Amino acid sequence: MKRVLTATLTTLCLAPVAQAEVTRVGFATEPYPPFATPDASGELHGWEVDITRAICEAADLECEFVTTSWDGLIPALTGDKIDVIAASLSITDKRRETIAFSDKYYQTPAALAVAKGAELEASPEGLAGKSLGVQSASIHQAYAQTHYPEATLRQYQTQDEANQDLFAGRLDATLADRLIIEQFLESREGQLCCEMKGAVIQDPETLGEGIGFGIRQGDDALRERLNAAIAEVRADGTYDEITARYFDFDIYGEPDT
Repeated sequence: MKRVLTATLTTLCLAPVAQAEVTRVGFATEPYPPFATPDASGELHGWEVDITRAICEAADLECEFVTTSWDGLIPALTGDKIDVIAASLSITDKRRETIAFSDKYYQTPAALAVAKGAELEASPEGLAGKSLGVQSASIHQAYAQTHYPEATLRQYQTQDEANQDLFAGRLDATLADRLIIEQFLESREGQLCCEMKGAVIQDPETLGEGIGFGIRQGDDALRERLNAAIAEVRADGTYDEITARYFDFDIYGEPDT
């Protein structure tokens, strides 16, 4: 039977009640390039969007893409407004208290960006008394609260807002996914103002075990279908083909142990 994939984008607040056979996949409304960014018409584009389409097809799921704010994704899932979260959601024990996860489908480290020439170390002592920008409700906020307790934490709805405040000199540093930091540093503003600073200690307890699809606890059948589909696109070359459109390295990260 031919696989059917629907990539219709709707806003969560306007989405009609979905039929039972449709799997509602939630993305964040906030742009998160190169993973998921809406164009002028509202259609989503990016690596994570393409990978999710491929995984839906491999899982033989009819997927409908819906959007809501980043911090509303987990409540939307537990409130049965969506069935899957596909929004670069890190697998953490804290989140497992509320939701379940598929296997990971990518994994990248965290990094700090600072003003060029800043005499600042990526350590608790180096950031003590410094202003540190993070995206609200993210693993990087949790990491900063744990590892940089003496920093002045400033929360932003999007990472782009934090980057712009760093560019404007209103922040001393920002902590985010390394890929997002690198992309900012390659932009016109980033090249003018900023650089990556030091190495952030990788802490699975706060940074998680990679990025997975969020699903409701107890939805074992859906989890198994997603896991099988992730393995399939990894094995048949689809994952590598999509990744090559966006990155020149394997975004999957270290192999699972």
